[in-house]
Amino acid sequence: MKILALDTATENCSAALFINGTLLAREELLSRGHAERILPMIQELLAESGVALRELSAVAFGRGPGAFTGVRLAASITQGLAFGAALPVVPVSDLQALAQRVLDEHARITRVLSCTDARMREVYFGAFERGAAGIARAVTEERVSAPAELLLPEAWLAGAPELAGAGSGFAAYPELKARLASRGAQVIAQLWPRAREIACIAAAEAAAGHLRAPGEAIPVYLRDDVARAPQA
Repeated sequence: MKILALDTATENCSAALFINGTLLAREELLSRGHAERILPMIQELLAESGVALRELSAVAFGRGPGAFTGVRLAASITQGLAFGAALPVVPVSDLQALAQRVLDEHARITRVLSCTDARMREVYFGAFERGAAGIARAVTEERVSAPAELLLPEAWLAGAPELAGAGSGFAAYPELKARLASRGAQVIAQLWPRAREIACIAAAEAAAGHLRAPGEAIPVYLRDDVARAPQA
């Protein structure tokens, strides 16, 4: 199994190459300039591994939610690579990838609330649990809302030491961090999704036969109107 993954949905511009369980990765925190960095990252990984694009099993990408231009960039690059090399694609949620990073880095954590800053006084969020083979499994639909409307699944309301919150939403809105911490949860605000977790999730999806045609590399924004701020 050989999976190329890329993500430009957040400040963390990243690419990764999964080769039969081994990972090569590049990442860089950028305020802008993702379009100039992501292709060189991909080229470096392919050159380092000695794997040609056409030898891959699939191309995976962070399909959002995230910055409008960043999510669109990842989808368009994925489509171009996949069409050119006749490869299938695997869209992966950036909120799921963020949760996967927490689960991989903290063995005792079994539940993760991923929450990222959506700008315009809103956050993206989704709830995930450790599933089969350690892969993050969604237990709620992903949503965009005002911070005050962020919800935990009812089964999580009692709080537990195995619960964590992660993502830039907790840095942007400290009241969310305080609310989750009051339930005994660990909160990791300075954490971003990245391509290495997208690659691992995509490898599991590919092994299960969940592959899509290149034209199905579609961004997910959650917000219907990305240009207009909500009314106060």
